Order: sequence, then C-alpha cells, then structure tokens
Amino acid sequence: MARHFQLQENCLRAMGHSDNVDSTKNRAFSLKHISSLLFVISAQYPLISYVVYNRNDMEKVTACLSVVLTNMLTVIKITTFLVKRLEFWKMIRLFRKMHEQSNQSKGSHYVDEANKLASFLGRAYCLSCGLTGLYFMLGPIVKIVGNGWRDTTYARELPMPMKFPFNDLESPGYEVCFLYTVLVTIVVVAYASAVDGLFISFAINLRAHFQTLHWKIANEEFGLSENESHARLKSIVDYHVLLLSLSKKLRSIYTPTVFGQFVITSLQVGVIIYQLVTNMDSVMDLLLYASFFGSIMLQLFIYCYGGEIIKAESLQTDIAVRLSPWHLASPNIRRSLSLIILQSQREVLIRAGFFVASLANFVGICRTALSLITLIKSIE
Repeated sequence: MARHFQLQENCLRAMGHSDNVDSTKNRAFSLKHISSLLFVISAQYPLISYVVYNRNDMEKVTACLSVVLTNMLTVIKITTFLVKRLEFWKMIRLFRKMHEQSNQSKGSHYVDEANKLASFLGRAYCLSCGLTGLYFMLGPIVKIVGNGWRDTTYARELPMPMKFPFNDLESPGYEVCFLYTVLVTIVVVAYASAVDGLFISFAINLRAHFQTLHWKIANEEFGLSENESHARLKSIVDYHVLLLSLSKKLRSIYTPTVFGQFVITSLQVGVIIYQLVTNMDSVMDLLLYASFFGSIMLQLFIYCYGGEIIKAESLQTDIAVRLSPWHLASPNIRRSLSLIILQSQREVLIRAGFFVASLANFVGICRTALSLITLIKSIE
C-alpha cells in the first residue's frame, strides 16, 4: 500500500502541497498553494478573448468553448482540493492504515487486488490525460515542421485557441504564449490525474473493504458463546459503520466536483460533437476532437463507475447477512443482524444535487451524444 496513491501524491506535491495534515503552516492558504489556481484562472482571459474576437465564426467559437469548459472544470477541482485538502490527506492516511490492519486478518485479498487495480487505473488515466495534452501541444509543431519540409507558408497557431492582447503569432510573443499554454496544460493534467485518480482509488478501496466485510459476515461463527459472539458482532458493526462513514465523507468531499463534472461534460458533449461532425474531412482535426471527446468522457466514466461500485457493494451487505449461518446465533445476535440488514438496504449514493454518479447516467449522456450526431447530420 505504500506505493498506492503515490502517483497522485507526486502530482499534488509538484503543485506545492504537503501531506502534513497536522502542520499549522499547512492550514493557511499560502501563495504556493493557490498559485496554481490563479494560474489556471488566468487562462480564461485569452480563451474568452478568442471567443469574442471570432464571435461570427461558429466553428472557431465552439472549438474554443470546449477548452474554456475544460478549464472551468479544472478550476472547480483545484478549488475543491484547496478547500478540503486536509480531508483528502486524512482519507489517504486512513485507507493506508485500514490496509495495514486488513493484512493482519483474513479476507485481505480483496484489498490487495483492489490496490493493484486502482494503481493500474491511476497510471492509465494519467497517461490518457497526458497524451491528450501532448497531442494539443504537438499539433502546431508538426504543422510547422511539415510545412517547412514542403517549403510552404504556414500561419502560426497556438496549441489552444487563445487571443492575447499583443501579437501572439510573431516572435517573441508566439514563443512566450506557447510556453504559457504548455505550463497551463501541465497544471491541468496534474490536477486531473490527482483529484480524479484519488476518487477512483478511494471508490475501489471502499468496494474492496465492503467485500471484506461481506466475507467476514458470511464466514462468521455465530454458534460461539454469547460474550464471544457479541465481541465479534461488535467488530463487524464497527467496520460497517466506518465504511458507511467513509462513503458519506467521500460524497461530501467530491460534491462540487461531481456536480461540475456532470454539468460541464453535458455542455462539452454538444460542443465537441459539433466539431467532430463539421470536421469529418480533416483527419488531423478529427483525431484531435475524437481524442478530446474520449478524454472528457473518461473523466465522467471514472466518477460514474466509482459511484456505481460503491452503491452496488453497499447493498450486498444485506445478502451477506442472509447467506451467513445466522440461524445458529442467539435471539439477541439475530436482532442485531436484522438492524444491519435494515441499514444496508439504504443505497449509498455519490451524488451532487440531482446528479447521481452511476453507469445509468453515463449511458444516458452517451445516448445524448449519439442523438446529437444524428441531429447535426440531418440539419446539414
């Protein structure tokens, strides 16, 4: 477990954050903690300026809006982390402590397998975000090199659709703006990898601990003495209460992010689908927007998948009790087990307002995307 969350921690430390949750200094919003937020917010000015400057060109406006929305979502994620960063670090430490304790008891294989899966998904997600950002950065460079080889004139363009209050297409303004765009992209990728990666890691670990709980209940020996049965049952109940508390804490921490993810992704789907349909003739633009679309849908899928597995496993506690040898227990133990059943029949949902992180809602947005493709094609 020591290496679990390591990728996300490295991203956060690169942004100037510390895991010292007890430090008085860490409780204050120092400049190094909010500089990344201000830096990303500053990118909104050239983006919006580009929209205003090209307001009569729908293709350019929609191309820029997709980036504007992505930047807004990153601002929400950074702000959420800055406000609740102590809770993020506490959850990381608590999950590590729970893993150490699970290694000392039976049923720990669920948590071990979950950590391997979470590490793999975290690396894959980070790689996906990085490749998407790299593709944006390399696009103008490839065009410059390609046109140089063919001795053709090429109008410079920035990796992102931006308009600065000075000449950003001639040296040295172009190089400065290019570097600025690269740095903003690095910050966006780092925070997306950290905040989104932590969510899916927390969700997968919670599922594993619920599975461990179910294994303990199903294999519990209820035919023991009254005192020993009460002690074992208390351990199970405490474990269940801890997992429910962690689920609620996870929902509380990620409420702004989940809400922003659903709202902004829904808007982005319409904008990027328009770009995909209207750029079918350009292979490079088609690959660019297809990659971008896949990236934002992957972000949404992470939250929907995480919410789905937590909901599903929390409901399985009821079944675990029914499959256990409860008939061997005393009447007092049976009454306690019935309370566990009642508690587990309430769904544990990761939600924000009227948005629920579930695969059903993810499929709904995918269907909307397909409907938009059909609608735009019919209009054309």
